[in-house]
Amino acid sequence: MTTAAANWIDRFQGLSSLEPHIRDILVNRSTIVSVPANTVIFGPGKAPENLLLLLSGSVRVQQLSEGGREIILYRVHAGESCVLTTACLLAYEDYSAEGIAETDVQAVAIPRAVFDDLIAQSETFRRFVFSAYSKRITDLFLVIEEIAFQRMDIRLAQKLLELAGGSSHVASTHQQMAAELGTAREVISRQLREFQRRDWITQSRGTIEIIDRAGLETLAKA
Repeated sequence: MTTAAANWIDRFQGLSSLEPHIRDILVNRSTIVSVPANTVIFGPGKAPENLLLLLSGSVRVQQLSEGGREIILYRVHAGESCVLTTACLLAYEDYSAEGIAETDVQAVAIPRAVFDDLIAQSETFRRFVFSAYSKRITDLFLVIEEIAFQRMDIRLAQKLLELAGGSSHVASTHQQMAAELGTAREVISRQLREFQRRDWITQSRGTIEIIDRAGLETLAKA
């Protein structure tokens, strides 16, 4: 096992304590893959062939409703795995959502056969898989709770502040914002017009400028 191979294992919390022979199996039977930005990595009706552990980049996992509306479920970042892929591998089911590379992505691809073998052989690997799985499921319940129970104006204010970070500029269309928040574009457009009426933001094509951060922050904390 090369030093480089060992290094990627140590980048994932929970894998660094793998038994030596399990580490050898994982390294020797997995491959490092690169995926360019905007690539559809998986989609509905397709069976997972690998568990991907992200080394760099970001993958957006989203659901498309029958009416054509996109809802972003979560993102997978470096040091993480995809809970939907894990669920499909465990249940031998096809994907019900799609995963898209938001940036150039580098990942370790663990083939299904290797995943099955290590789940059966290694308590440490099982703990790694199910720990990541349980954390993401908890996150998904929070997403459901927000969509079902939290006021849209509050969620939109929070999302604008999150996307802006330390700046006042948000590069996003109304459709993209709707997908982020799991609602219709018309709802976002109506709420943004209200924010603009209150002089909290200004809008131009594909961009939103925050001009009264304090107003948005007050609403976001309501």
